[in-house]
Amino acid sequence: MPARIVLVRHGETAWSATGRHTGRTDIPLTDEGRAMARALGARLAQAPWNGLPEALVYTSPLSRAKETGALAGFGDRAVDRPELLEWDYGSYEGRTGPDIRETDHPGWLIWRDGVPGGEKLSDVAARVDSFIAELNSHHGVPHPETTTMHCADRDVVLFAHGHLLRILTARWLGLPPEFAQRFKLGTAALSVLSWEYGLPAVEVWNDVSHLEGLGH
Repeated sequence: MPARIVLVRHGETAWSATGRHTGRTDIPLTDEGRAMARALGARLAQAPWNGLPEALVYTSPLSRAKETGALAGFGDRAVDRPELLEWDYGSYEGRTGPDIRETDHPGWLIWRDGVPGGEKLSDVAARVDSFIAELNSHHGVPHPETTTMHCADRDVVLFAHGHLLRILTARWLGLPPEFAQRFKLGTAALSVLSWEYGLPAVEVWNDVSHLEGLGH
């Protein structure tokens, strides 16, 4: 089992800044998002993190997550994992919640009503569960430079997406995926999952103190 799982939501994009649902559309970070990623990297380079030199690093294959990881200083270690892709929003891709509620589905709530033509919440939870089970099995994904990798008692760093990381956190705690709606998570936020009395726990959540110098 990993010692800690360090969660990083990607930095700002043009769509995240305006509240548009961004699932599989591969759009880059804004200049502000790149500054966020660098600020995060500067923080993780300092104590108590010290660059997390022994950590296993995984990223969503989408460029906004990969770029965040690279600018934070983890690009050379990051391994793509499709399980970390954001929720596929189907025909609601690129649209805001208020727009959907006004024109398509009054009272719409993604956690309850889902998305037409996209993934079910249960499908997202299933791939998250598979990934968590792999981490907890003491066997990580082989790194390109090795034939085997064990994550027992090692930190794991994940660069991924807002809804995905919130669902992963709910499932880490053994809660239904719908509970993820109660976890607020900002762009370039730092969170940490760990253990307390042998049980899965949240150690840090939605910490954006490293962004204060950017006006956040």
